[in-house]
Amino acid sequence: MKRRLAFLFFSLAAVAAPAVTDPIAYRLPPETASLEPGPGADTALLCEACHSADYISTQPSKKGTAFWEAEVQKMIKVYKAPINPKDAAAIVDYLAVTY
Repeated sequence: MKRRLAFLFFSLAAVAAPAVTDPIAYRLPPETASLEPGPGADTALLCEACHSADYISTQPSKKGTAFWEAEVQKMIKVYKAPINPKDAAAIVDYLAVTY
């Protein structure tokens, strides 16, 4: 009985192994948005390391500095975005004025 279970386990592992080790490839849709021009837009390009401008453009508009400060801090603290404090402040200012 133990041999059968061991054989079954190793058979299933052998069949499942290729599915686990094959890389997953995603085809992303084309960009449909770009960051609006303005002071700080060049710094806000740092955001595109993780997501597209579409993500920014679909956020609620005219929410102000407090909203964008919370969003940028969430990206830094929760999602570990590698943004230094000086750049974070420039990004918040840009987003608050532009979006």
